[in-house]
Amino acid sequence: MQTNAVFALVAGIHSITTVSEVSVKAGSSISIPCLYGLQYISHVKYLCKGFYWHSCSYIVKTNQQNSGRFSISDDNTRRIFTVTINDLADEDTDYWCAVEINGGADVKEYFHLSVTGDTPHLYVDHQEITRLNGDNLTINCYYTNTGETKWCRLGISCVTRSSGSIDGTKVTISEGAHSVFNVTMSGLRTESSGWYWCAKGDLKMPVHVTVTETPTTTTIGTRHLTTLSPTPNHILEDGQQSAYTDPKSLIISLSLLISIVMVALLIWFMLRRHSKSKSEVWSI
Repeated sequence: MQTNAVFALVAGIHSITTVSEVSVKAGSSISIPCLYGLQYISHVKYLCKGFYWHSCSYIVKTNQQNSGRFSISDDNTRRIFTVTINDLADEDTDYWCAVEINGGADVKEYFHLSVTGDTPHLYVDHQEITRLNGDNLTINCYYTNTGETKWCRLGISCVTRSSGSIDGTKVTISEGAHSVFNVTMSGLRTESSGWYWCAKGDLKMPVHVTVTETPTTTTIGTRHLTTLSPTPNHILEDGQQSAYTDPKSLIISLSLLISIVMVALLIWFMLRRHSKSKSEVWSI
């Protein structure tokens, strides 16, 4: 693992890492990832609403059922819990990602949603993207604000130049037309799965990438069979005659034989009757 990745993990042991400022459109949905320390794996995570921490209200917890517009899920393997808010409204602005600490102060991190009725100031085509192992992936990040361009992996590192790498995956950033920059991740691996975010100035937009294994295909050996033509004596490639007999010919031959036998029996029977009748006349 890279040095900056190790530093990020160590620095985040006693805290939560998330995106701080996200632009969203009213009526849409947004998913926010919250990275936590290793020691909090078995703890309850929750979303709290309000600008001030001491007065915020519980919205949804990992040990309770999801409620209404809000849902929460916890990935213990990657130590990230994700909160999703649907049907965003103007008042959906101030939230906290938090972890319950029994007998101590809860660990928390604030994030702000800038809700607009128009196009968000920074957005992507899809927040959830799935690709196969070895694929390349291009994400279009659309913006209307100004500031530094970044592509980051949550809790790991960022690429701020035209090219770089994150956790061993090559990343290139190119400026497109009409206020969009394109991020390309080349040679994806299953280890590339996780939460990323594109940034323009103070705004960030999280993107979840899932990389699955390439399906394996099994090649089954094929036997090439020679189809014989329905002829009484088919000539094989080596010049030998096959013993193949057309079933139709066999049936016709058998039918003729039966017919001949029946005719012969009928004639024999008639001759026998005629002979018997003649004998009876002579005896009289």
